Amino acid sequence: MSQNKIYLAIDLGAGSGRVLAGEFDGTRIELHELNRFDNTPVQLPSGWHWNIAALYQSILEGLKKAAEIYGNSAISIGIDTWGVDYGLFDKDGRMLGLPYQYRDNRTDGMMAAAFAKVPKQEIYDATGVQFMFFNSIFQLLSDVETKNPALNLAEDLLFMPDLLGYWLTGNKTQERSIASTTQLYNPKLKDWDYALIEKLGLPKKLFKTISDPGDTLGALSADVISATGLSHTKVITVAGHDTASAVAAVPSQAKTPAFLSSGTWSLMGLELQQPIINEQSFADAFTNEIGINGTVRFLKNICGLWLIQESKRFWLAEGQDVAYAKMAALASEAEPFRSLINPDDPRFIESGRMPEKIQEFCRETGQLVPESKGEIIRCIYESLALRYNQVWHSLMQYVDEAPTTLHIVGGGCQDNLLNQFAANAIGVKVAACPVEATGLGNIMVQMLADGAIADVTEGRAIVLNSSLVQTFEPADQVVWAQAKVQFSMICK
Repeated sequence: MSQNKIYLAIDLGAGSGRVLAGEFDGTRIELHELNRFDNTPVQLPSGWHWNIAALYQSILEGLKKAAEIYGNSAISIGIDTWGVDYGLFDKDGRMLGLPYQYRDNRTDGMMAAAFAKVPKQEIYDATGVQFMFFNSIFQLLSDVETKNPALNLAEDLLFMPDLLGYWLTGNKTQERSIASTTQLYNPKLKDWDYALIEKLGLPKKLFKTISDPGDTLGALSADVISATGLSHTKVITVAGHDTASAVAAVPSQAKTPAFLSSGTWSLMGLELQQPIINEQSFADAFTNEIGINGTVRFLKNICGLWLIQESKRFWLAEGQDVAYAKMAALASEAEPFRSLINPDDPRFIESGRMPEKIQEFCRETGQLVPESKGEIIRCIYESLALRYNQVWHSLMQYVDEAPTTLHIVGGGCQDNLLNQFAANAIGVKVAACPVEATGLGNIMVQMLADGAIADVTEGRAIVLNSSLVQTFEPADQVVWAQAKVQFSMICK
């Protein structure tokens, strides 16, 4: 059995989940994937929901495998997930229905309903969060407006990592990084904005004491110990929002690291010490979310590889399975800048018909319509890179000294063609790594809680030592400058 320190990370994304073991030998972390499983929402008569019971069962299977491999040497477990979604629980700890999936249409019209109660500017001034239709604020307002009976019975509101932590330990919490995604947390007060909550008519009793990354949630319950065989492992509240965990692992020693967390969503931003909430950040639609040690992720959500994932799903339904590894090759063979889209156009948010919707956008904007798979994929890649450039230059208004490197982390950092396009479009060096940023950030917080490392700076140095960095220098600047003009025209 290994004498290294073992930490377990439960890492759930909107499409899949994993249980990872991180083995720390004092200088580097070696990750081992214990199990991987799909995270597929289910459509019921009430709408789209997460199959949280299936996710929990898969997590238990991963923890059981950890016990089989490592015995009781695993020190702790951390949980990170996507943001905004939640479960409601009654006074006896019973879940009141399956959690809704954030793309469910129950939030249709809820922004207007919220602004009728509290002006849009006032909500932003309180929370500093970008307005997205799926934010918890609008989901909860939908529960109020539709008189969801679960809301009247609810005694606890648990966001996804907190919900899973409750099932593992029997202890409830609301962790800060995940709370900050709700658009109900005030980063200046460092607490829930109870005034806003009351103005919206939301149940104040559901918003409780907030915990921080590195706090101890508790020991595993007797039932979980019996199911998994892990009898000496505790649960630590890490940065529960997966982006917060990913940014924790950005291997930068810069004073103001610039990052792009690349996955289903692309989240581009800066790690700051204080929130930025003013007229300009409101106009630019930047968000202030909380990271580890009270840092602020000042960022913008951009529609990311969702466009690729949905195109792949569409082609698969037509009997054509296009491997992700083949997509870059198809794009490389296609004509550059033949057609472009605005990745954040509202039509691309919903699932289904993605290649056809891309063609419709190009047709409506008077461009050549991409026909082949390579043309469609190249259109997505170039458009994403050009959108990254717009957000980057908007971000640079908020810093005195522009970062010289963009750190791309997460699963999307494996896409070398998109990485190169990003460097070309923005005009700065791109450093791509680590792929497993979220899992490493999750484990790094556990190591901090355990005293295995002294601070985040040491942790990031260990992450860098544990990862292979690929760098991409800007190229083809003249043609990309022309493409920026073309892109700005179609985004009007």
